Amino acid sequence: MPPTLDTERQLWTQGYLAVCGLDEAGRGCLAGPVVAAAVILPCDPFIPGIDDSKRVPPARRNVLAAHIAKEAVAVGIGQCSPEEIDRLNILWASMEAMRRAVETLPHPPDYLLVDGNHCFPEPRIPYQTLIKGDGRSLTIAAASIIAKTTRDRLMHTLHQSFPEYGWVRNAGYPTPDHYEALARHGPTPHHRHSFKLYR
Repeated sequence: MPPTLDTERQLWTQGYLAVCGLDEAGRGCLAGPVVAAAVILPCDPFIPGIDDSKRVPPARRNVLAAHIAKEAVAVGIGQCSPEEIDRLNILWASMEAMRRAVETLPHPPDYLLVDGNHCFPEPRIPYQTLIKGDGRSLTIAAASIIAKTTRDRLMHTLHQSFPEYGWVRNAGYPTPDHYEALARHGPTPHHRHSFKLYR
């Protein structure tokens, strides 16, 4: 079943009109930043096909990301570098990337829907967490698509300097070819040294 606006509609009836969905991409990667997106959709969005980014083919994700960026009330992006991930740990770096995404929104939200089940480090804005929210909330699903496509573009750019790691194919995830390249060439400055880089 695709995500819906059921949670958002409940909040809209309570007076929270700027409901912001938050999600991240890249938590499980060995290399590259963790990227978060914050998306505020209008109350009557018409963007067919929005779903959890993991269930949408890459070409379709790119089309949807452009449509979301055009139709959304506001979109914000935040990220944490590999160095920050190593210092904070991946959970808190993901939360910090989400907080930064909210800060970049051109219009402030009045309620946050956060994918997952961890407390969000922004006490000034009311929020709720939704486990597997990118499959339940249309707003979170939209954020998941923006986060994923943004991060994929970043990894494709990094691939130009480090083609031997195959980031244009694996986006930094722990695939066999990525592990093989690490064993042969060692880590780059874009790898997360707090992660297990070798099998």
